[in-house]
Parts: sequence; structure tokens; C-alpha cells
Amino acid sequence: MIRHSFSLLVAIFTVALFLGNSGIASAQSESSASSPVPATTSYQLTVTLAGTSTGTVASSPAGITCAPTCTASFGAGTVVTLTPTQGKGAYFAGWSGACTSTYTCKLTMNANKSVTATFNVSQTVKVLNHIIFMAQENRSLDHYFGALRGYWKANGFADRSFDGLRQFNPTSGLTPLYGPPPTNPGCDPAFPPPNDCTVDSASPNVASYHLITQCIENPSPSWNESHVDWNRVNPYSATPTLDGYVWTTAHDSRNISPPYNDTNGIRDMGYYTDADLNFYYFMATQFATSDRWFSPVMTRTSSNRDYLIAATSQGYVYPIGSDSGDQALLTATTIFQKLETAGISWKIYVNTSNTACSSNPTPSCLLTLSYVQNFQWGHSIPTTYPQNITTMTQYFTDVKNGTLPAVAIIEPASAAGLDEHGSDFDQYPINIQLGANYVASLINALMNSVSWKDSAFILTFDESGGIYDHVPPQPAVSPDGIKPQDLMTNDICTTSTGPTCDFTYTGFRLPLIVISPYTRPHYVSHTVMDLTAILRFIEGRFGLTPLTKRDAAQKSMNEFFNFNSAAWLKPPTPPVQKTSGACYLNKLP
Repeated sequence: MIRHSFSLLVAIFTVALFLGNSGIASAQSESSASSPVPATTSYQLTVTLAGTSTGTVASSPAGITCAPTCTASFGAGTVVTLTPTQGKGAYFAGWSGACTSTYTCKLTMNANKSVTATFNVSQTVKVLNHIIFMAQENRSLDHYFGALRGYWKANGFADRSFDGLRQFNPTSGLTPLYGPPPTNPGCDPAFPPPNDCTVDSASPNVASYHLITQCIENPSPSWNESHVDWNRVNPYSATPTLDGYVWTTAHDSRNISPPYNDTNGIRDMGYYTDADLNFYYFMATQFATSDRWFSPVMTRTSSNRDYLIAATSQGYVYPIGSDSGDQALLTATTIFQKLETAGISWKIYVNTSNTACSSNPTPSCLLTLSYVQNFQWGHSIPTTYPQNITTMTQYFTDVKNGTLPAVAIIEPASAAGLDEHGSDFDQYPINIQLGANYVASLINALMNSVSWKDSAFILTFDESGGIYDHVPPQPAVSPDGIKPQDLMTNDICTTSTGPTCDFTYTGFRLPLIVISPYTRPHYVSHTVMDLTAILRFIEGRFGLTPLTKRDAAQKSMNEFFNFNSAAWLKPPTPPVQKTSGACYLNKLP
């Protein structure tokens, strides 16, 4: 009995113990479910400064004030904004780590995070070691690039404000907006040749239209014609009406011998698109262009090219030797002379195709293919600087070998028929697609060479060729106070005067493409400049003083560039320029 009682007590004790432990476990489980481990209430943000220059970073809410590394804790879920401030001579290059935004950085603190802010030495135009410029012949902005906004829309590029032909503008969004194609009064058909073009109440309006032929008979951009283009009825007026284009082209076409086929001047209102100039449209879109880029003076090629290399024509509106008022060579200082004095390298590249120089490329022969021959100093080049004037073969060699000079001009390949000039003679049509293809070969060679990384290629035209453009010439600074001195008898401005009778207005608008690794992508300038801005750009890069008051007054072309970011270090791949377009002169369009 005693033994049995003891066994019963042990059993009862064991059961009690088991039940007790189970209760404890159950109580612990319940306690764990009702009291979780406390969550993190803050996270740490670490900011590090890096780069070749200095700057600071501050946060909102406060906590971060960095130089060079700092940390702060922020409550979980807090949105922290970091703002960089660059030091003197620095620029903010960007974020890395937990933030990759371009300027201010916003972070939600849901974990410990680290970011790096990079500040580098601010770059200037001095990153460019080679500036090449080239002016083709006689095309206006509306004529070549008036359809750019239509190209952007069709090819998915963001719209930009660009003042081209209004029929290509959008109906809403950025100004200027859509409008009907512009017109000019034409010739009354009741007065055909040999009558002069007559503009009266029976005259048709000639509207802007797409040219199919890649060759047109040459309109005239000379002094008288340019002033009638400005205002047909009163070329002395301060008010530009831009209604004389068709009349001047028809007038000249009827008065040459033999007359041109287009005696009504309607070619003047024609334009091209990317269907014709696909290389130019691509490059003007990818790189930078302008809708306020003008020739320097309201006259023909020679004087505008004088401005292009010396910022003045010293009173000439006609080529040297045209009459008794323009017999002497110009004494003005050229940009090349200025560069030589400063010890800065330069070259003039000329195309010898279809010239006597092709078999005799001596410096003396090559000088005859360059507009620097208009200047007294230019005639010293063959003997004093013979290595500075050379052929296009040397251009391609210099590009390939990285031996380009600091500054170079490429003269137009006129004798080869590649300068895009209007056709002076019907038996020798000039095809713009062949000219554009030639230019493409020069630019492509540069983009695909060791020279590309620190170069800029500026492509423009010397003057508008008397072809329609809807924006008038702009007020400008007289380069040297010299008034026109070679006007001929009965020329406009010989017996009366007006605001455009001096060198205080630009000429008409021109196409422009600025090409460089540092060019701002898809950029449009709206700043009024003329060709002498190229000279000012060169002067600014190499620390030279201006040549005249005209180039001194130009705005900086630096706006076309971002020298802190080589967006095009790897250049785009442009299309092959079309060369199969129709070329005829006996009809339009």
C-alpha cells in the first residue's frame, strides 16, 4: 500500500509539472504575439564629396552640411532633399550612389543610404583646340531650313521654338505657330518678256513651295537687289516689307543675255526639306542651329566674305575691280594675320578640283582660290607662310593624324561645282545635293578621327543669294565708320539715303550648323549674330582683341556649347546624303 501510494504521487506530480510547463509556454507565446520587436525609427544618410574641384551639399530637413564627408540620421520615411552648391571655378557634375538626378537629389529614408556629389573644375572654350569654319554659297535660312519643325515632328524630336517657314509650325505649343505659306507679288502675265516684270493689281501672289529640282538658276543678291528685297516700293524706307524677292529675280532673269528660263522669278519662293538635304537636317537637329544668324551686309558674296575673315569690307559692296571705287586691295587686318602675330597655328584649305592648281598646287596658285587674296597681307602668304595655304588632301591628312591647326577655314569648292551656289549658266547646273555630300565628307572625316575630341566645325553660308526669307536684316554696328564707296551710277543710295544705306544693318538670314563634341544637343539659338561672330568666337578662345567694332559687338557663340559635358564625344551616325534628286533648269518646281 505504501509503495502504490508513492507511485501515485509521482504520477500526479509529473502531470502537474507538464501542465505547468505547457501553461508557461502558452503564456510566453501569447506575450510574444502581443509585444513585437521594436521597428527602426531612423536611418543614416552619408554624403561624400568627390571630383577635381570644390563644393558643398546641404539638406532639407537640416542635418547635412558636407565638406568632404558627413552623415546624419533621419526618421524613417522622411523625404530628404540634397542641394549642391559649386565652389568658385567649379561646376556640379552630378550624383552617384543612391541618387542619380542631375541637380537636386530627393531620397526617401527607408534604409541607410550613401550618395556622392562630384564637383569638377569648370571647363571653358579652351577645351577646344581646333576651330574649323566653312561658308558655302548663296542660300537663305527659309530656303534650306524652313521646314525643320516639320522634320522634328515627323521624326519624334522634341519641338523647339524655331522661326522657319510658318506652314511647318505647330498649331499649338511653342511660338511661332502655324500660318499660311508666305507669298510675294509676282509679274503680271499681261507683260511677258521682253517687257520688264510688272507688279500691279493683276499680279499673282507667288506662294512658298517645295522645289523638286536640286538645281536652280541663280537669283541675284547684289546691292540693288537686296535693297529692293527689303522694300520693293521704297528701298530707302525704315520699314522692311520683304516683298521684292520675286520682282528682283524676274527683273534680272529678263535682262541677262540669254534670258533665264524662269523669267517670272518664281524660283525665289522655293524651299527644300529633309527629303532633299537629309544630311543637313539630321546634323542641324542633333547638334545646334540658329534662327537669327545673318550675313554681315546686304550685298553679294565678295564683301560678305571680306567680313568673314576681317570683319569689314572697308566700304566695298562689290568685288574688287568692279568699278573705279574698288580698285585697291583691302588693308584691313585678317583673322589669320592676328593669329600669326599671336603665335597661333592656322591654315587655309582650298579645293583644287577643276582648276589649274590641281596639277600645280603651289602656294601662289592656291592663293587665287582663297578670298584672302582680297587683302594686301594675303599676298604675303605664298612667300612668308607657304605652309599655311594647302589643299583638301592635306585637310584629310591633318584630320586623320591629329595635326589640324588651331584655326582653319575651308574655302568653297566653286570650280568643282560643289559650293551649292545657284547655277550661273544653264549649261553648267549646280546640284546642291552634290555640294551637301561634299560637306558631309569633310564633317564625317572629322567626327571619325582622333581630332574630333577637341574640335568644333562651324558650317554656314556666305549670304542668302537673293532667295526668299521672311525675317528682315537687323541693325548692326559699322565696323570702321567707312561708308559705301564703290556704288555705281544710279545705284540705290547714291542719290537718296536710308537706314540700310550704310554698313549699319546685317544682310539676310543664313543656315548655320555648329558641330562639336561639346555642342548642346538639339539646340536653337535666337540671338542675333552675323558671320563675324565666328571671328569673335576665335578671338575669345585664343585671347585676341577684336578686329573691328563689328566683331567686337557680336554676342558669344559659347551659348551653342556646354563645355562641361561632351554630349557628342561619341558622335551620331548621320545618314548618307542623297545625290539622286532631279536636276534641271528648264522648268519648275
